[in-house]
Amino acid sequence: MVFLLTSFLVFSGCETTGGGPFGGSSENRAERMARNGDHAAAAGAYMGLAVDATGSERDRYTLLAVEQYLDAGDESRARSALRGVAKPASGNLLPLWTTNEAALHLYNGNADAALNLLEPLSREPLARRDRLRVEALRADAWIQKQDPMRAIELMTQRETWIDDRRGIESNRARLWQGLLYSSPQVLRAAAEDSLDPVVRGWLTIGSLAASTGQQGVGWSNGVVRWRSENPDHPAMTILGDLELPEHLLLEYPRQVALLLPLSGRQAAVGRAIQNGFLGAYFATASGLDDRQVIRIYDVLAEGGASAAYATAVAEGAEFVVGPLLKRHVTELANDILVPVPVLTLNNLPDDTLPPPGLYQFSLSPEDEAMSAAQRALSEGHQRGVALVPNNDWGRRLLTSFTTEFEGLGGTLLDYRTYTPGMQDFSNEIENLMGLTGSVNRYQRMRANVGSPLQFDPRRRQDTQFIFLAVNAATGRLLKAQLKFHYSGDIPVFSTSTVNALDRRSNADLNGIMFADIPWLIDPQPWIEHLPAQFAEHWPEERRLSRLHAMGYDAYNLIASLYAARGGMMTELDGATGTLYLDTNGRIHRRLAWAQFQRGEVVALPGREDIGGPIQDISDDGQIIMPGAADESPWDVDQQDR
Repeated sequence: MVFLLTSFLVFSGCETTGGGPFGGSSENRAERMARNGDHAAAAGAYMGLAVDATGSERDRYTLLAVEQYLDAGDESRARSALRGVAKPASGNLLPLWTTNEAALHLYNGNADAALNLLEPLSREPLARRDRLRVEALRADAWIQKQDPMRAIELMTQRETWIDDRRGIESNRARLWQGLLYSSPQVLRAAAEDSLDPVVRGWLTIGSLAASTGQQGVGWSNGVVRWRSENPDHPAMTILGDLELPEHLLLEYPRQVALLLPLSGRQAAVGRAIQNGFLGAYFATASGLDDRQVIRIYDVLAEGGASAAYATAVAEGAEFVVGPLLKRHVTELANDILVPVPVLTLNNLPDDTLPPPGLYQFSLSPEDEAMSAAQRALSEGHQRGVALVPNNDWGRRLLTSFTTEFEGLGGTLLDYRTYTPGMQDFSNEIENLMGLTGSVNRYQRMRANVGSPLQFDPRRRQDTQFIFLAVNAATGRLLKAQLKFHYSGDIPVFSTSTVNALDRRSNADLNGIMFADIPWLIDPQPWIEHLPAQFAEHWPEERRLSRLHAMGYDAYNLIASLYAARGGMMTELDGATGTLYLDTNGRIHRRLAWAQFQRGEVVALPGREDIGGPIQDISDDGQIIMPGAADESPWDVDQQDR
């Protein structure tokens, strides 16, 4: 919601600045910067004016600076500056002080406190400038309170007080941002209750945007239909600025086949993907002119992948999703040409060339290792070491990490492997961190001196981070042992396997940063309600939630791949990451990032937003020994060999 409020204030910046008829050229300069969107500089200019002023004039400049800090998204400076101004008892400065205080309440997510300040003010006679800001913040508060209908009514009324085109466009853009961060269910319910066609139009297009993330065939087709039904609606000014991929319009397969293992040992995995897939279908179906037909096939019951594919095509499938298991994907690629495009849910071996029309999508751990390399470099770490398991999975991750890291200019100084299932990693850590040499030097010195010496081993000083490929159980042990071996202060990057979703304590993993899917750690507004809904309806699949996200993305990939016709696909902001297609037909993911902090998973900002290195948080936690719950049943690559 902080981002939401910041976006709102930026959109309305040209309407919230200006100090009235008094003030000289310096104030005019500050106003120009504010109107041009340079809010941080405008805040600095107003604070400079406040330093040279006294009394109420100083307070006025300070309050204008607070307003600009808020427009710039700098809550800390805004709050600090506002502390220096006492609440005016009355007069022209009271609305300015009150709206700033209300905006800070909104930054804290306290919409009721903001409304307690704004509602009485809204019933008083106000200058146009103050009226516009009060009404905009009231609308923001009702958006936070999940009452979008009232917010739309306020912003519609607010527009009548604006007399220039730019201000009207900003007013509508501000409302649009609020709708995008509203719950799709709330928007749909409000649309059903509204009798006002303008309000209902905002709610219906907002619901469509919020539920689809403004992407995919459901969005494109829904916009076409909404435009035809609402040709004169104010939101047309918003939709006219949006880029709709014309090749997606009305192009989607009318019948889709889903090939999954729904019996046997992997039935639970297949059902989890099926549930995610159908969840995306029902979220999109309302935006389609004609409902799609989804036919689901149990690959094992059909006699194998090739037989299931042939049956699906014979029964009218225009696109096929699946199979899931590696052996079935290989079977399908080897046995047939692909008359109907197929999106497999696992990857072929790297040395296998896929036939035309076969696309591959998986929760590839290699993508996560590549993401770790990119993350380390983005934080300024040029030199690192790696510790991975001595198995095929560990070797694959090490290869992917090293290739990406060194290809981008980094240097992997050293690596070690460990045996999965072991509990003491002293030898591996000591060798990797150069402690063995330090101990040997001490022993030689002690032999030469002939008596004990005070000694603290010294680890290697050239490494800036550790890439750690572990599951949660091993990670709990290794993090504590790294600290014991004088390496607890080094940043640690890992993959999603360290996040077990097992409801056990994560305090002993504190400080570890890892790549994972947005669905779990930082869901986009249009899917943030879904993980909880899936957990409520399928509690037995809680640890398979990555597969829910995979099924959700698999459905949304269909329209993009179908429309691409073998060409390049538009990137998709998906539940498992930002998805893009390479020239070999393989879907790759850009992951979200999180860190264990005080035993909890905390989302980290995107790489482009990082202002400095993430601090290692090393609170001690209780060591929990490995158990059966620490396996990774969602990782089909590891299971199906």
